[in-house]
Amino acid sequence: MGRLLVVAGLVITFAGLLVMFGLPIGRLPGDFTVRRGNFTFYFPLATSIIASVLLTLLLSLLRR
Repeated sequence: MGRLLVVAGLVITFAGLLVMFGLPIGRLPGDFTVRRGNFTFYFPLATSIIASVLLTLLLSLLRR
């Protein structure tokens, strides 16, 4: 459990550094934004798929 928490913290730190240096996480092609008057709907489809693949790979490596 401790190892998983340390790895999760490192992943979150790495993602934060990428955002700080200008990588547009969350604004990828394939992310949908609908604006109608005062209503805005944002659905991060591509970002969700990439995050899912990366987390699946990370967790499969940790289970070994």
